[in-house]
Amino acid sequence: MVNRLRIGVVGFQGAVSEHIYSMRKTLKDEKIPGEVFAVKQIRDLENINALILPGGESTTISKFLHRSELYKEISSIVKKEKIPMMGTCAGCVLLAKEISDPAEEVKTLKFMDMKVKRNAFGRQRESFEKDIYITDFTKPFHAVFIRAPVIEKTWDGCKPIAKLDNKIVMAQQGNILALSFHPELTEDLRIHKYFLKLIK
Repeated sequence: MVNRLRIGVVGFQGAVSEHIYSMRKTLKDEKIPGEVFAVKQIRDLENINALILPGGESTTISKFLHRSELYKEISSIVKKEKIPMMGTCAGCVLLAKEISDPAEEVKTLKFMDMKVKRNAFGRQRESFEKDIYITDFTKPFHAVFIRAPVIEKTWDGCKPIAKLDNKIVMAQQGNILALSFHPELTEDLRIHKYFLKLIK
């Protein structure tokens, strides 16, 4: 692991400050020096060690990434330097190679071998909380779902690591995590700590 970590959170929409808080607390708890900050322009990605794509609205975030040219820069850094990423809710959608309900405005980063369906639980369940079981976690995780996507299928290097009602809600491919839910909206830091372990 590098001497001082630089962890960015794409800072346009979603629970940006909550992710920053959770990741800063994780670093403090683990006694690892580092900084966590919002990424709003290309220069913010300089010497970055990991990146979080927060929730929000996938169409809006996709447009922002392209308009700011962050899309190209993130694609380049992840492919060349293999930095870890975590995408939550809309961030999960943007990591997928396929979307089952594609919108022309949504251009994903295509980092993970998975197919995602947006707003998959229906309007009657736009927001809900549920305990889920995550591979290698000894206790259930109380997950917050807000207009959540689901991962309809995975292939090749992408592996499901959590399900709800037999639907995939968390997957991992190498050092990249995709979550349908919002771990940053709970006090439970286990997912952020799991992500931290992926950073070398």
